[in-house]
Amino acid sequence: MTGKLHQHDAHSANQTFSFNAENLKKAEVIVARYPQGKQQSAVMPLLTLAQQQNGNWLSKAAMDVVAGMVDMPPVRVYEVATFYSMYNLEPVGKHFVQLCTTTPCWLRGSGAIVEACEKHLSVRCGQTTADGMFTIKEVECLGACVNAPMMQVTSVDADHFYEDLTPENVTQLLDALASGKQPKPGPQSARTSSEPASGLTSLKSAGGK
Repeated sequence: MTGKLHQHDAHSANQTFSFNAENLKKAEVIVARYPQGKQQSAVMPLLTLAQQQNGNWLSKAAMDVVAGMVDMPPVRVYEVATFYSMYNLEPVGKHFVQLCTTTPCWLRGSGAIVEACEKHLSVRCGQTTADGMFTIKEVECLGACVNAPMMQVTSVDADHFYEDLTPENVTQLLDALASGKQPKPGPQSARTSSEPASGLTSLKSAGGK
């Protein structure tokens, strides 16, 4: 077990967890996908389901429930949860803002995006705003390098990716989320999907002719 989990044992000690009826059915379907004796392969989707139900974080109690469902020693479930950054071992804000700072995003100005978010929300990376609305965190590659810089926003039960960020449009996105709106995911520039930022140079007509 890693030190990361030990740090949150005190916080999680009084937590209880059980899947609600809807998610229990989903969990049973997940486990049933795997052959007899291989149910431990379901640990990651079950952790994801538990995290969604638990307000986007995993308490020790939630991990223990998952361990029991797949007949896995709890410590091995803790090892999985502490290894992958997509699992949160302490409460996060309603909107969990994950800012990519890996090389492609860094070359395209992710440092300025991080700075803009910290200034706009008055918190540093790894912290949560006083109203509980936002947690911001630096993360590794999120797989949208062609549209860098980008971020992923997890809002309890959904993940949205925002690309082609600037200090100006990222603060607009944060304001929209704070007001209860759901900004359109994808590029925040004029480009469509991952087309060249300078515009198409081929396949310009309908049907690619």
